[in-house]
Amino acid sequence: MKIFAIIFTLFTLFTLVSFGQDAKSQEILDKLSKKINGTASFYIEFSENTYNKDAGVNLNMFGKGWVNGDKYYASLGDNTIISNGLKTWTVVKEEKTTYVADADEDDDELMNPKKLMTIWETGFKNKYGKEETLSGETVHKIYLYPKSPKSVDFTQIVVYISKSKNELKKVLIKMKDATHKTYRLKKYTANPTISDSKFVYNKAKFPGYKLIED
Repeated sequence: MKIFAIIFTLFTLFTLVSFGQDAKSQEILDKLSKKINGTASFYIEFSENTYNKDAGVNLNMFGKGWVNGDKYYASLGDNTIISNGLKTWTVVKEEKTTYVADADEDDDELMNPKKLMTIWETGFKNKYGKEETLSGETVHKIYLYPKSPKSVDFTQIVVYISKSKNELKKVLIKMKDATHKTYRLKKYTANPTISDSKFVYNKAKFPGYKLIED
């Protein structure tokens, strides 16, 4: 009976500690979600690094994103994606082609700045890691694990959130093929004034581009 009581106590303590870690990370994530979702609009600048040692890949790109409600405009490297909430235009410079689809069929979620900034909100379990220093700033390190791992092409996502500013600073995505994709937030501006024309494809800005509708 004593052994059973000890095991039960240890199991209970372990469960409480684990729950405390999950509760801590969820509280931090909820706080940031509330901040992002509470803004009418925002603007971000970020970098993306794609690294795979075995494949010899180490690619850096710079991106910008504007969001107003469910509308967004994002550029990453030579590619641009524009959405007015109903239609999405994906502009591929290399092909001189613009692909048009219904907004709800957009599957490149990380090109949507709103989804990048709140990546943890759906489809994940989370676990608090630790506090650490990133670029001289104290951040919370939180691990995200997909609830349906077989349906996605990554194994884990790690997010780094500023402890003092309640801002997303870095996202690390670990892919199944050993590729690491790292996003670093360079600038965040809440509630800028953005014209609705920003979120509609303008053919005049992309002369000679072929328009293909799905």
